[in-house]
Amino acid sequence: MIIDCHGHFTTAPPQLAEWRDRQIAAAEGRGPVPDPVELVVTDDDLRAAIEGNQLRLMDERGSDLTVFSPRASFMAHHIGDFAVSSVWARICNDLVHRVAGLYPGRFAVGAMLPQSPGVDPATCLPELTRAVEELGAVSVNLNPDPSGGRWTAPPLTDRSWYPLYEALVAYDVPAMIHVSTSCNPAFHTTGAHYLNADTTAFMQLVQGDLFADFPALRFVIPHGGGAVPYHWGRFRGLAMALGKPDPERLLDNVFFDTCVYHQPGIDLLTRVIPSRSVLFASEMIGAVRDVDPRTGHHFDDTRRYVDATAHLSDEERAAVYSGNALRAYPRLAARLAAAGR
Repeated sequence: MIIDCHGHFTTAPPQLAEWRDRQIAAAEGRGPVPDPVELVVTDDDLRAAIEGNQLRLMDERGSDLTVFSPRASFMAHHIGDFAVSSVWARICNDLVHRVAGLYPGRFAVGAMLPQSPGVDPATCLPELTRAVEELGAVSVNLNPDPSGGRWTAPPLTDRSWYPLYEALVAYDVPAMIHVSTSCNPAFHTTGAHYLNADTTAFMQLVQGDLFADFPALRFVIPHGGGAVPYHWGRFRGLAMALGKPDPERLLDNVFFDTCVYHQPGIDLLTRVIPSRSVLFASEMIGAVRDVDPRTGHHFDDTRRYVDATAHLSDEERAAVYSGNALRAYPRLAARLAAAGR
């Protein structure tokens, strides 16, 4: 079985973006607040959005199930206030839940949280509870920078995040550390801000001692961990200088995904990071959608890279494809076991 731990609903029906535009206009004082009931998306709309896109590519590339969450760049927590984010998160999570209901063997819900700059993270708890208990979410996306590239939030090791961590541990649900749109022109959203955030989050964990307080907490750092595997020696050296444990100790709680879009990158990731801490992912259909003219294949067809990684044993490759995900996402493992998969 091949489990893709990183997928977003980037192909949502256009009604969603149109409703969001109206919500943003209202938040900026340019129109009335739209009612969620005005957003009408039928099951046929959802099928049209999925079957010719994510589902088709999953079948073509040979992946079985995707942990599917709302479009990351659409989270845009810096827009409006907590009330705006709360309504928006609910709408987006409900749509992803409906997709998972239409294709229960192919998609599992990864929920977004209604974060807002300067607002206590504990305000996200009701939506987290709803997502897990009512929508069947197996993971959530946690934005370490709700300000959208301004980095006004405290580090992930700050105690203000602890109520969320307590809930994640209680539900046995991991969090993918994933930022959203950058409103800072110095940081391109997908080319800089995403990778900066992956690197920054890991360094925050190096500096702190979060997992001493939450030994069962699990994070997924996407996009191959940003700069982390490439600069592993730097992080080891900085940890020594700070009097912190070797960063490899973090890998009992932290997983990196394979959203790295060339063979040398996957080779380096899987040489530096133990295979037990690597999760298969593609983030299709995401930031990089084109065909690589050097290979004739899509950049985000990451299964090709993992298949071609010569130093992985068959056992290690199987762990990357599904075994590690079943450990990282216990609710997904339970669901698949109940279905006899």
